[in-house]
Amino acid sequence: MKDLSIVLKEVGRERKDILLSILFGFIAGITAVGLFASSGYLISKAALLPPLYALTVMIALLKMFGLARAAGRYGERLYSHRATFTILSNLRTGFFEKIEPLAPGIYQKYRSGDLLSRIVGDVESLQNFFLRVYYPPIVLIIVFLSTILFTSFFSITIAIVFILGLILTGFIVPALFSWNKRGLESKVRERRGELSTEVTELLYGFRELKLYQRLEEKEQLLTKASEEYIQEQERDGIQSIFNVSVNTAISLMVSWTVLAIGAYLVVEGELDRLFLAMLVMISLTVFENATPMAALPGHLEDSRRASSRLYSVVKEQPVKTKKPKVTLLSSDALSIDFEGVSYRFEGEQRNALNRVSLSIPAGSKTAIVGPSGSGKSTLLMLLLKVLHSEGENVLIGGQPVTHINAEDIWEKANVVLQDNHFFYGTIRENLEIAREKASDEEFIQVLEKVDLSHFTLDSEVYERGENLSGGEKQRLAIARAMLKNERLWILDEPTSSIDALTEQAIYKELLSKAADDTLVLVSHRLTGLEKMDQIIVMENGEIVESGSFNELMAKQGYFYEMKRIEKSVFG
Repeated sequence: MKDLSIVLKEVGRERKDILLSILFGFIAGITAVGLFASSGYLISKAALLPPLYALTVMIALLKMFGLARAAGRYGERLYSHRATFTILSNLRTGFFEKIEPLAPGIYQKYRSGDLLSRIVGDVESLQNFFLRVYYPPIVLIIVFLSTILFTSFFSITIAIVFILGLILTGFIVPALFSWNKRGLESKVRERRGELSTEVTELLYGFRELKLYQRLEEKEQLLTKASEEYIQEQERDGIQSIFNVSVNTAISLMVSWTVLAIGAYLVVEGELDRLFLAMLVMISLTVFENATPMAALPGHLEDSRRASSRLYSVVKEQPVKTKKPKVTLLSSDALSIDFEGVSYRFEGEQRNALNRVSLSIPAGSKTAIVGPSGSGKSTLLMLLLKVLHSEGENVLIGGQPVTHINAEDIWEKANVVLQDNHFFYGTIRENLEIAREKASDEEFIQVLEKVDLSHFTLDSEVYERGENLSGGEKQRLAIARAMLKNERLWILDEPTSSIDALTEQAIYKELLSKAADDTLVLVSHRLTGLEKMDQIIVMENGEIVESGSFNELMAKQGYFYEMKRIEKSVFG
């Protein structure tokens, strides 16, 4: 229920529409009672052949109640739905504000399909919290109390029956269903997330599944997930229909009780026979509003589960500090220091980094090499605050990154990662991400520097760059970094898919542009590292060697063996 309190706060912000919803809901409910009450009285009165004017007045009263009921129902729908849409909008905005700082590392914990299900489906499910859980019971109680007060003028006994009926259909039966609902532990939300995940994986991995002839197997998993989701929906739907049916049956039994007791009171002379039909009609109408209360436990449980699934994503907040934030100077090359840094991914048994210490002077060129899984990219992710380390042992410009806004670091860095995203549009639009106000001439020049001159600025780029080769994607990412032209270069395997000659030309261009800047290069390849000021060699999350190219080769240690193996394999 703690996560549901966040939804309650958003609901509370729409006080005006909530109050109007309750007001018009009360008008619609009480006029419905008045409409059927006057109908019952008119039927009884007409049987006694009253004067025509009496019938005329009653008929006019009926029409007035009918119009008032329609107006009340319209106002209730208008303001309740306006409040709901505003609440959902605020929930989406608030959730985005919470998830945005976590977005770079969110896929380490959640699969994309499941995230999509939570952000879209679970937020949508929360609309039932206001429309079915929050204000309807308030309207019901007000209408019921008003009706009970009215009926008490005619018969205290009937009023007591109404009170007992209200307690039974409005509280006891829903409470029993709520207890039963928790016992069933409906998994509609979880099954929907699993289905969304399977659909996403099938779409993203369709090509590989076809190539490895595993498409049919994946389709079977998708079908199974779909069937399980349908089964949970059916199970949940049947339970809801059963709950409403039981409450309807009890409501009708209360109305029969009103009829039986009313008839007895008429026989005993304790109730005017004119009012019997009226009281029965009131009973049928007012308990009709109580019937949906049986579905309230289901909507409440669904809202609780939806809010829990939704806000569990954003429970972990980025590491914060009480110290004031430091602003990096864009005009200076920045130094980088790691002081005994350790890091372990959630759920992993071993450390990805184990007490790593290294210093990268401002304006220097540093290469970090080592086998896959040695922790090279993890260092960069900690530096960029995509991952968060405990303590103040990662420093930029002499300041702990915990004191620096992540946006400030990203603004001052030219970053090329192993996996770079490209948006559907044109080459120009994908370059404008780095520098929106750059001229077409600057765009063309940077494309020439990375050997992409065969593209025009209006060349189309498909979603995720599907029409680009691996090398073209990397060169376009490097072009974006060159356009940004800040003083800190963070390059993670920037040329792994580029041929050797083009790679050599691009490195020459990069080193020329970053001559006075700080450059950190993560690479599996050991060629072209002769011009680096220092080379850091890592294995199993630890630094095993460091020094210049000539120093490491003279030492004939780990780097020397790596270089010798690479030369024997690739010539």
